[in-house]
Amino acid sequence: MKGLVRLLILAACAVCLPLQAAVQKVDNFVLLDHTGAAQELFYDRDARAIVLIVQGNGCQIIRSLTPDFQALQKDYAKKGVRMFMLNSNLQDTRAAIAAEAREWGIDMPILHDTAQVIGRSLNLTRTGEVIVIEPKSREIVYRGALNDRVDYERQKKGASNTYVRDVLDDLVKGRAVAYSEVNGPGCLINFPEQDGAALSYADDIVPILTANCTGCHSEGGIAPWAMTDYNMIRGFAPMIREVLRTKRMPPWHADPEIGQFTGNHGLPDEDLATLLAWIEAGAPRGEGDDPLLSLQVDKPVWAMGEPDLILELPAFEVPASGEVDYVYPLVANPLDHGVWIVAGTIIPGDTKAVHHVLVGSMDEKPPEHDEGEVFDNYIMGYAPGNESGLMPEGTGVYVPAGGYFAFQMHYTPYGRESVDVTKAGFYIADEPPGNFLRQTVVVNPDISIEPRSADHEETAYFEFYDDATIYWLVPHAHYRGKAGSFELQYPDGRNEVVLSVPNYDFNWQRTYEFEEPIKVPAGTRIVHRMTYDNSSNNPGNPDPDRKVPWGLQSWDEMLYGSVSFSWDNERSDAPLHDERTADIAQWMGFMDEDMDGLVQRGELPFKLRMGLLFSFGDLDGDGDGGLNLQEMVDMLDHLRSKRS
Repeated sequence: MKGLVRLLILAACAVCLPLQAAVQKVDNFVLLDHTGAAQELFYDRDARAIVLIVQGNGCQIIRSLTPDFQALQKDYAKKGVRMFMLNSNLQDTRAAIAAEAREWGIDMPILHDTAQVIGRSLNLTRTGEVIVIEPKSREIVYRGALNDRVDYERQKKGASNTYVRDVLDDLVKGRAVAYSEVNGPGCLINFPEQDGAALSYADDIVPILTANCTGCHSEGGIAPWAMTDYNMIRGFAPMIREVLRTKRMPPWHADPEIGQFTGNHGLPDEDLATLLAWIEAGAPRGEGDDPLLSLQVDKPVWAMGEPDLILELPAFEVPASGEVDYVYPLVANPLDHGVWIVAGTIIPGDTKAVHHVLVGSMDEKPPEHDEGEVFDNYIMGYAPGNESGLMPEGTGVYVPAGGYFAFQMHYTPYGRESVDVTKAGFYIADEPPGNFLRQTVVVNPDISIEPRSADHEETAYFEFYDDATIYWLVPHAHYRGKAGSFELQYPDGRNEVVLSVPNYDFNWQRTYEFEEPIKVPAGTRIVHRMTYDNSSNNPGNPDPDRKVPWGLQSWDEMLYGSVSFSWDNERSDAPLHDERTADIAQWMGFMDEDMDGLVQRGELPFKLRMGLLFSFGDLDGDGDGGLNLQEMVDMLDHLRSKRS
């Protein structure tokens, strides 16, 4: 009987169906949705179907169909169907899309195609269109109307044509789909005329490449291939298209709608659209000379000029494979007087083997069992994309005479034995700057990520105990890091997200320096959140079945957010930084699990809890049931006095 009904439906719709719809494959892409989260089209490897619904603000057709979309999502989510809305309207901002979603009760991700490159590639013309994709073949198996817009209760009884539901039922059950294309109503989308074939390689394409790509993609650069001429670009054109659509390149991952940062390496929408249009038109050569043939990329040994002090680390032999523990070389300070370091560059001997470098100074050589302890003065760090550091004007790091420059070296074998000899160059101020550059880390060494968890969040904070100015931030996680953010929680109750990295990439450890440093009053907390993907859908995940702890090696994980700042009331000739209070503020930021600004007895580590078994109440001077920052400092003094 069901088969007969199916045949009758097909017959009834024959007038609106082409006999053989053209097959179109869909390439992967990543877009930010209306909440600022990164969404990858083919993230779910085992999805039974992917549904795209073309959305546009103010379109009454979309608004009328919203209950049907919501019902579709509810009914098919547990059947392995993944649903998105897609907005390619020129006029719709993210804020406006989010407001529309709230007003009309839309709770599925609305992907914001700001450059219109995805809408163009899908040949969209109207909102309201539904595209159903079979994930394994990546083919569009249906596009067109959601249904014939008859009352939903009648649809459930089979009294109307429920096109998308029928198609999804067929895909879930492994059958050939009932429909391939059905025309439907919708609001027109404005795609300005664009002719990729008319673009000039020499005049339109090469300027974009030289402004955004050739600094790394050049002979001797850190990229795996060099953009030397047209033939190289044409040969890599499909790969360029892929990494642009999936936001792997350029390697800049900050949300463009949150914060303004120096050295922004993001590709403007108009340049992205131009590059993709040219590639999709076949990457035509056109007329004129090839500017890449004569391009000279200036790559001096020292990017900021000859340093005042150059240190060479001991040679280290990196094996071809296996695990390499962190290495902590020391280099004796050759200076006989104290200096203010205001900039630095680190040059790895083998960029493939050196994952990261941290450098600071130590007044004395630590005992062997304490190798790797925190520096007395943190100076800077290196990771791909962060080779040089220029400290904010009027600040620096003071290094006294004698002692040692201490390094933390993280090596990753890459299939071939090598010898690394890393160099560090430092630039010294002629006169003391006005203030110290300070650094803290928002850290949580107690993280534990459940197996196969796709969206596991960990959080910690640091409370500024005096007025401060924040200069830059660095989020850090390992293979499972998915998205990170920094949020300021002010004493007056205001919250402000100042950095969001929705598409975190472990391969690029970026420093995000604010164009305008942020001043915060005492009592402000900077909260660092990191989301981890420990599922099998994460292609970089070493083992999705493992419960992942904190650890230095990349197969473990970290919540580690670096914050560089100055105390507003500190001066280079009048230091007030209290390392003990700063350390306790850091510990408190991960002990305080409920983020209420107090560490309750139950939030203390077991040994501390037992050590304060009879004195916790006395330390809680204001009787609010927990220890604030000053009470935590008093607690440490209390424990030290007990030991002595």
